[in-house]
Amino acid sequence: MKLQISNKNKKSTNGIPLKQGIAASQLTTLLEDGLKDMYWAEKALTKAIPKMIKNASSEELIDVLENHLDETRNQIGRMEQVFEIIGKKAVGKKCEAMEGLIKEGEGIMEDCEDGPMMDAGIIAASQKIEHYEIASYGTLRQFASTLGFSKAAKLLEATLKEEKSADESLSEVATSTINIQAAAEVANKK
Repeated sequence: MKLQISNKNKKSTNGIPLKQGIAASQLTTLLEDGLKDMYWAEKALTKAIPKMIKNASSEELIDVLENHLDETRNQIGRMEQVFEIIGKKAVGKKCEAMEGLIKEGEGIMEDCEDGPMMDAGIIAASQKIEHYEIASYGTLRQFASTLGFSKAAKLLEATLKEEKSADESLSEVATSTINIQAAAEVANKK
């Protein structure tokens, strides 16, 4: 969508140069759309993570997933606060990217053997999800900050930190035990 402005110096009714007003409006739309995507995504994850927990065998991995499921539920509440701050109703919009990542994770769990190999697959799928969330929340936080929604930006920053922490925890479990066990399992089958 391209906007054409005939007079770059024309002022809007709020005194902001029209071009900036339109840009702010478009940025607000990007923020709102991104929030709707992530609101849907977090709700979808509250259904997907329990499936991962059910299929995991490592107690360490189960603990990481259960902790992040609790965080995810809290993140939904935080998102509702963000919507309130920006004056919008908290509604989700199907996030095609998250739906694809969840489906990919389900496929990995179908294809992997139970035990360390399944755990390694769950971690791989989970980290793809975390990286998508990290990118999304980093962007949304910056949009909120740029638009002057400082309280919303702080809430989004809190969620971003949790997503980064979850990713780090998954990496720690993978490198300290799961990947080693999965590799040993493969070696024993040769």
